[in-house]
Amino acid sequence: MTGLRWGLLATGGIAAAFASDLRTAGLDLVAVGSRSQASADAFAGRFDIPRAHGSYEALAADPEVDIIYVATPHPMHHADARLALEHGKHALVEKAFTVNRAEAEDLQNLAAEKGLLVMEAMWTRYLPHMVRIREILAAGTLGEIRTVMADHTQKLPTDPAHRLNALELGGGALLDLGIYPISFIWDVLGEPATIQATARLIETGADAEVATLMTHAGGAVSTSISSSRAAGPNAAVIVGTDARIEIDRVWYAPTTFRVVAPDGTVLEEYVSHVEGRGMQYQALAAETAVTGGDPTGETLALPVAESAAIMGTLDEIRRQIGVVYPNEA
Repeated sequence: MTGLRWGLLATGGIAAAFASDLRTAGLDLVAVGSRSQASADAFAGRFDIPRAHGSYEALAADPEVDIIYVATPHPMHHADARLALEHGKHALVEKAFTVNRAEAEDLQNLAAEKGLLVMEAMWTRYLPHMVRIREILAAGTLGEIRTVMADHTQKLPTDPAHRLNALELGGGALLDLGIYPISFIWDVLGEPATIQATARLIETGADAEVATLMTHAGGAVSTSISSSRAAGPNAAVIVGTDARIEIDRVWYAPTTFRVVAPDGTVLEEYVSHVEGRGMQYQALAAETAVTGGDPTGETLALPVAESAAIMGTLDEIRRQIGVVYPNEA
């Protein structure tokens, strides 16, 4: 197998962005599935997709599809990814991967049983500037990492019925926005040893702002802020004893960064040159894993076991701030 045949499950804005980047990368986008035939047909016409299905079940059963990108809201991720896996399809699942660790581990176990890839679509991990940052960290350029700071703050719709604010739709800043800095902190410092979280909840019970303070191996400290009600700098910093990395706005998308010595000397400046939004890199990583002898994705920048563990961190943050989704109550 030289490449995978992609199917898209759902036709919303994130699916459109992903489809565009698949086309940019020249990957094989062959099918789309929606809850209605009309929506599938319209999306297929927009992106020149040869096969349009009027249900998710029909997409999962399509023998011409190898891998399915799950682009539904996160409360649906578990069922939709399970549908793909049960039909023998690999699955790339939008973040947050699921709504809790139990769902994530269920997908992890099912994929392992079937020898399939299930992978969180945390596209940031695969962007060129993040690949370079991991190289710099591995080289020891920063010395001992002491602090990581990151925010993901946006001014988003306030309608209580909007998916960002409705608990039954997994609403809240944490799973929609906070997943980015929490995953980034895990990438740099690993699993937190201690977690402290605070939040402001809105009238629906969802979190509008969440702040975390975590400690990690060796006593390193991380902080994160996420908000759906106000736009902040959306920058990130990794501070080491010998140097720091300053990642510019918007740190989780293709951007620039600098490696800066304690005296202010710029040791390296990196500028991203990415065609499209950059979502194609995660798709390429998925294809490389499946076709290159790692069908379950253990060598990925974000293997499913780590995605499940990160969901555990989010579970603990939600426990501390008092956010419970209806299907968990």
